[in-house]
Amino acid sequence: MSKNEARLGRVNEELMKAISHIITYELKNPDVTGMISVTRVKVTPDLKYAKVYVSLLNSKSVEKTMQGLKESAGFMRSQVAKKVNLRITPELVFEYDDSIEHGEKIDNILKQISMQDKELKEKLNSKKD
Repeated sequence: MSKNEARLGRVNEELMKAISHIITYELKNPDVTGMISVTRVKVTPDLKYAKVYVSLLNSKSVEKTMQGLKESAGFMRSQVAKKVNLRITPELVFEYDDSIEHGEKIDNILKQISMQDKELKEKLNSKKD
């Protein structure tokens, strides 16, 4: 791992902490509803842009919440500039992260397969008797 990659990793972590705090405690946009978790931040090597991946729980409208986050990006960028000491504060680009829902869907499929497997084993055992 090169020095630059290690630095980008530290910057990603610091930005993730700062943005999470800002969304939770300082953001007052009424369109941003539900529990919002910053799952990952990925900064470009020149630190001009940062993709912020967020997952939403109990949101009234995912589209409205994402739009509200995008509209509040300037405010959050100014707050990040105050909290994180960087020469250039990256422009924040918000992306919806559906990996939690995807993982939940896979988990449910695995549970169904397990239940079907148990039922099949029970049928085979009852036929042997």
